[in-house]
Amino acid sequence: MPLRAAAFPELLNIPAGAFIAGSDRAERDAAYALDAAAYGHDVTRKQGWYEHERDRTTITTNGYLITRTPITNRQYGAFLAASKQPEPNIDLATWESYGLVHPYPRTRRHAWNNSSPPPGRDEHPVVLVSQVDAIRYAEWLSRVTGEAWRLPSEIEWEKAARGIDGRQYPWGNKYRPENLNSHDLGPFDTMPVGAFPNGASPFGLLDAAGQVFEWTADSTNMDRAVVKGGSWDDKGCGVCRPAARHTRPVDMKHILIGFRLVRE
Repeated sequence: MPLRAAAFPELLNIPAGAFIAGSDRAERDAAYALDAAAYGHDVTRKQGWYEHERDRTTITTNGYLITRTPITNRQYGAFLAASKQPEPNIDLATWESYGLVHPYPRTRRHAWNNSSPPPGRDEHPVVLVSQVDAIRYAEWLSRVTGEAWRLPSEIEWEKAARGIDGRQYPWGNKYRPENLNSHDLGPFDTMPVGAFPNGASPFGLLDAAGQVFEWTADSTNMDRAVVKGGSWDDKGCGVCRPAARHTRPVDMKHILIGFRLVRE
C-alpha cells in the first residue's frame, strides 16, 4: 500500500565526512554550571551526569538521510492503522514500576485512545513508545516504501544535531533557551515539531535539543539503549547538548522519549 505524502517524514541529507564528536572537560563543566544555576543545586554534577560522554574526537561517517523532526503522532498513526500494533499508552502499574518523578495522570495527555492520538496533538512528537516500537515502525516504513529505514546510531544522530565543528548546541556554543522546548521557557509539555527554526543544526535538523529524548540504535547492553537530546522536562540545559548521552531500558514507554529515523 503506497504511503500518503502527508504521512511521509521529511528527510535531510547528511553528507559523508568527518565531524567533531563528544565533549571535553570545559564543556562538561559549563553544562554542570548551567544546571546548577537553573535548579539551584549541583545534583547533576554530584551524580556525574556528563562523565560518560565520549571524549572530544574526530569521527568520519558515511552519508545518510535523517528525518528533519521527530516522528509525529500523525505519522505514527499511519503505521498503527496499517499494522494494528498497540497504540502509545501505558498502565498505572507499569508506569509506577519505573520509579519516575512524573505522576501517572501526567501520562494521560500523551496517551492514545481507540487508535486516535490525543486531541490537538497530531503534530506533536509521538511518545510512550519503546525502542522496540520505534524499530517496528521503521520496519513497517521499509516495507511500504521499499527503502531501508532504521533508528540512527548515536554517532549519526550527534553529527546531524551539531554539524561538523564541535559546537555545544545545534545553533552554536551558547545555550539559548528561546531556541528549544525545555523547562526553561517552554510549557512543560510537548509542542508541535519544528516550532523552533532558530534552533536548527547546520544541516537543518530541528528539535534536536529539548522537546523529547530520542531513541538511537546503540545499546550499552542487551536491555538499555542510548537516548539523546534532552526534553521539555529539562532546564539548564546541560542534558540538551548533542554530546550528552543517557540510557533507558529498551522496553520503557516514557512521556519524555520519542524518535526519528535514518533512511539509507
